[in-house]
Amino acid sequence: MSLSVIILISLALAIILGGVLLLKKSARKFDLTTEQLESIKKRNKTLDEKEQEDK
Repeated sequence: MSLSVIILISLALAIILGGVLLLKKSARKFDLTTEQLESIKKRNKTLDEKEQEDK
């Protein structure tokens, strides 16, 4: 392989690795308040009950 091909492959791998690391760094969990958590749980419970009734 020529030097330019090796440099091109290295550059492509670096760009891909950088993108993956950037996604990993920016991915974070949601910081929800207790009211929001309760609202989500209540909504999930009502949806589960509706689903059981539909069966």
